[in-house]
Amino acid sequence: MSSASAEARRPGRPGLEAKSQPAGAGLLYLREEEIRLAQDLLFFAYRDFTNAADVILDELGLGRAHHRALHFIGRNPGITVSELLGILKITKQSLARVLSTLVDRGLVAQAPGLDDRRQRLLTLTPAGQGLERRLFECQRERLVAAYREAGPACVEGFRRVMRGVMDRSARAYLEESAGRRREPPLRDA
Repeated sequence: MSSASAEARRPGRPGLEAKSQPAGAGLLYLREEEIRLAQDLLFFAYRDFTNAADVILDELGLGRAHHRALHFIGRNPGITVSELLGILKITKQSLARVLSTLVDRGLVAQAPGLDDRRQRLLTLTPAGQGLERRLFECQRERLVAAYREAGPACVEGFRRVMRGVMDRSARAYLEESAGRRREPPLRDA
């Protein structure tokens, strides 16, 4: 066997044996150790990204579920409970507990739907806006530092990878909301 044909049959190279390997095995960045490193990076980044916000939340007796609700209500004033359920992918019961706490503490306001009064439209109160802003600012600092360290050329690659990790509904949400933010619904006083 020539050295060229032996080279072609080596694992990770185009050839007969390569067809029985997992998809992407020939690409260095798709090898198992690289994927495991990516998994480590995601776990550590999530831990450290949420840490500063966790301290604030803990002081208030709140948790990450409250933070996620505040974030998406803040980004989408007037969002319905049903839409929020779709984004968070948690049970109605879990969301009811989270919203109950946020409403009781004066962080979130609920109003009946404009067209369907059975709907509940959610907005942040001024206190909720202040808390959401505090949480955002502590995480903003970490993201700004990371973006500066990586450089502007890396930002789009990071976004592409993160979108690739997300499921189809999350990508659709981002595409749908890109460039548009809801205004709070107008009500007659």
